[in-house]
Amino acid sequence: MKKLIYIFAILISFQSLAQDPEFTQFYANPIYLNPALAGTHGCPRLNMNYRNQWPSLSGAFITNSISYDQFVNTMQGGVALLITNDMAGKNTLNWTTVNLAYSYHLQVTREFSFLFGVQAGWNQKFLDWSKLSFGDMIDPHRGFIYQTGDLPRGKLNGSWGTKGFFDAQAGIVGYSKNFYFGFAAKHLNRPEESLILNPQGDSRLPMRFTGHMGANIVFGKGSQYQNVTAISPNIIYSYQDGFMQLNVGTYVKYGAFTAGAWLRARDAFILLIGIDSGSFKFGYSYDVTVSKLTNASGGSHELSMGFLFNCKEPVKRFRTISCPSF
Repeated sequence: MKKLIYIFAILISFQSLAQDPEFTQFYANPIYLNPALAGTHGCPRLNMNYRNQWPSLSGAFITNSISYDQFVNTMQGGVALLITNDMAGKNTLNWTTVNLAYSYHLQVTREFSFLFGVQAGWNQKFLDWSKLSFGDMIDPHRGFIYQTGDLPRGKLNGSWGTKGFFDAQAGIVGYSKNFYFGFAAKHLNRPEESLILNPQGDSRLPMRFTGHMGANIVFGKGSQYQNVTAISPNIIYSYQDGFMQLNVGTYVKYGAFTAGAWLRARDAFILLIGIDSGSFKFGYSYDVTVSKLTNASGGSHELSMGFLFNCKEPVKRFRTISCPSF
């Protein structure tokens, strides 16, 4: 059964060439969620993320991400560097992106601000042909025992199964003291991503649209919930080439500790715990699979770590956004 599930995962890996990697600690990876969030903490910020999806299938999907961002007074906005690597099917498919982002911060009133972000990046995809299996390798009784007669089809950029391309993204965020919303669009230029020569047409990476919205409800002294620092309900919706995902959840923050629960429609129930001391944060989340794949996949594990550094110079005319840490 595990072998059948693993083959199913590999098939999904090929189909997912047209879909971006996913993270469930959305705000622990803010630049990945929306480039307009660059510099929203003012001082320099470093975030690192690791996700292991379907660990029972041994390397089905492993995704790593690291980002750095800060507000720059002379640019009236934030700048960011984001590097993401996604490995699928025991690194049969490998996708690395390096992105630079800029977000212009506009204070509309004393209570409300807008962020306008743009992002440009270089993508490198690699397909390891030696790890592929084909129908002519199968013996009806003994399984995969033959050598395939299928050869790599076409040489790209001087090598087999390698593709590099430019990518463009944009986003917008609006926020007040206790409310925020945003919208991001990725792959605006719809780059060609095919790893083989395709005589039947192009294989352009479809645009991805993400909308997110949330609130930060703080309980003051005298409330019957005075031991709870804040509750933060959130909703995130994404769409890419017919693939839709709706996430609804909430965070409960008690001092330095955060707990969260999310429901990803028809797919998973997500539990999260985290600690945020101000200069350091760490989070862990687990996706409990509720789809037809069931927990034979092992769910998904995700870790995040973040560091907030002191500013060398004061940030002028800037108000940070009160969005979740995870």
